[in-house]
Amino acid sequence: MSYRTGAAALLVAASLGSTALAQFKKDAPIPCEQVASIGTAQMSADGTITLRLRSLWPEPIAEGELIYAPDDPQYEDIKKHLGGIVPGEIKPVRPWCDQPSPG
Repeated sequence: MSYRTGAAALLVAASLGSTALAQFKKDAPIPCEQVASIGTAQMSADGTITLRLRSLWPEPIAEGELIYAPDDPQYEDIKKHLGGIVPGEIKPVRPWCDQPSPG
């Protein structure tokens, strides 16, 4: 299992765990569509995109960093999900509500 796959699996597992924990809390979880950001994306001068992500409510159980070089097979999908990004830019990462998480 690659580092990226492992990190993505950890974030997904943490999100599922968060949902299970939410059953025991008084407040209901926030629907994915209402979450503005699950972290940040930054593009370096060489075009590499770094995602710094955290799991969703009820608590920050997991955090991870995923790095996508321009030759990565998922690079264009990540760039599209971000709505585009240019070198030096830092922008929020919206959740993958109806799509599989990166990894």
